[in-house]
Amino acid sequence: MRSEVLLIIIGMAFVTYLTRIGALALFRFTGVPTWLNRWLKYVPVAILTSLIVPSLLLPKGYLDISLNNHYLIAGIAAAFVAYKSRNIIATLGLGMSIMLVLKLL
Repeated sequence: MRSEVLLIIIGMAFVTYLTRIGALALFRFTGVPTWLNRWLKYVPVAILTSLIVPSLLLPKGYLDISLNNHYLIAGIAAAFVAYKSRNIIATLGLGMSIMLVLKLL
């Protein structure tokens, strides 16, 4: 292994360790403030949204808001089922079924 690659891996591990130990040391005695805890609850939703929305709206590399965008149609249907049922199996099943039907048609 080249020494540059090893140094990069060690550096990344060190930076990751510092950020984690920094937060642990900062909130060790006081605990996480309520406002920060409330704010952090939205981080997973924001990250997941930023990953999903571009693949629904930009499936071919450009904005496609039409009935020919199968990803968008299946995504909207799956989002509706997820909102109404709160059931991950139903959401995934419906979304994949709609994609299969639209791809076969």
